[in-house]
Amino acid sequence: MHYQQETLIQCPYCGETLDVLIDGSSGPQSYYEDCSVCCAPILFILTEDEAGEIDVTVKRDDE
Repeated sequence: MHYQQETLIQCPYCGETLDVLIDGSSGPQSYYEDCSVCCAPILFILTEDEAGEIDVTVKRDDE
């Protein structure tokens, strides 16, 4: 099932917890979104598990 979901992530730069909207309708993907607190570019990596749920991984630009 693919849908938009709210997900809590932790900024890999400033450590703030952020509530972000993830769009899983496009399947596995990666994109950048700026932190709303420190404005650093967060790399979002979306993968799909065996059950069809979207897993979200966030990384620093330099990782």
